[in-house]
Amino acid sequence: MTIYYSKDHEWISVEGDIATVGITAYAQEQLGDVVYVELPEAGREMSQGDEAAVVESVKAASEVYAPIDGEVVEANAVLADEPAKVNEDPEGGAWFLKMKVGNPDQLSDLLDEAAYKAYVGTL
Repeated sequence: MTIYYSKDHEWISVEGDIATVGITAYAQEQLGDVVYVELPEAGREMSQGDEAAVVESVKAASEVYAPIDGEVVEANAVLADEPAKVNEDPEGGAWFLKMKVGNPDQLSDLLDEAAYKAYVGTL
């Protein structure tokens, strides 16, 4: 499984033609205590850069963007009841959505872990 990162602080892991999307630990740290997560419905088509979800914390609300084109196949229902899980495990169990990969070529637009860490280091 390969994990990619966007400059908007989403991570995406791809297994076969299904991609799992969430926010990075850096994004979670910037948000602080997450109090609400709005997730997309299954079946929703998204283009790269579209708003995919919204995460609200005690500090701010922030959009989560689709890192690639695709169709939502599942949203993480656990986050609706327990949004604080995003603070506990942002790059694991607190994923936001799974999508069928629409255009695998877009993965090359994203960063690998080393490039993302270097990018965060410039912020």
